[in-house]
Amino acid sequence: MKKAFFTIGLLWVMGCQDVKKPEPPQNLISKDEMVDILADAYIGNAAKSINNRMLRTKGIYLDSVLYQKFGIDSLQFALSNAYYASDLNGYAKLLEQVEEQLVERKAVVDSLYEIEKEEATLRRDSIRKKDSIRVDSIKKQKGGTLTDPVQDEEE
Repeated sequence: MKKAFFTIGLLWVMGCQDVKKPEPPQNLISKDEMVDILADAYIGNAAKSINNRMLRTKGIYLDSVLYQKFGIDSLQFALSNAYYASDLNGYAKLLEQVEEQLVERKAVVDSLYEIEKEEATLRRDSIRKKDSIRVDSIKKQKGGTLTDPVQDEEE
């Protein structure tokens, strides 16, 4: 029984050792740029979940696209991400900024969608208006009533 308590006590003491934060890498990505990268990565993951087959057939690798867009490589991203993730509170704040950016982007996309929807409605309405003007002009030419062309041929 004493051995069990001793083992548990030893493990507990060893588990409470001081964990040191890693040194920042030489080419550390700034927090603002890291927010942009992570936001784009989340959007890319969402795109993969929607139409992954199309991305594969066209040979599009979203990680490579991100690295090229931001002028970084995978090692630089991994080291910077590990550095920021070593401070959980700081990383949580970083992810909150990512979430805010995604919400802002969604609002922009939603507003563009609404504008596009309104323009489509206006186009449909203008087409209907043009069609009704044509029908009215045909009615005036025919004496106020429209006749069925099939019936006209039979008579």
